[in-house]
Amino acid sequence: MAVADKEVSLILSGTGDVLEPEDGIIGIGSGGGYALAAARALIDYEEDAETIARKAMQIASEVCVFTNGNVTIETIEAAA
Repeated sequence: MAVADKEVSLILSGTGDVLEPEDGIIGIGSGGGYALAAARALIDYEEDAETIARKAMQIASEVCVFTNGNVTIETIEAAA
């Protein structure tokens, strides 16, 4: 399970471990590794997190037969 807010991104494992990635980028599920690799590559070229997520998931869906391109993204708005 992926859990995130404006400050931190975490992965909760099936055994109860809480993992915090070094770079704040996470990927889970069957295509998670592909999406993670794509997001890490895109981070230097895109500033918008939503754009990175959409492009990374598109790439993962093209590589992994168990990942589809149907994506719903929840965004956290910056506090005023």
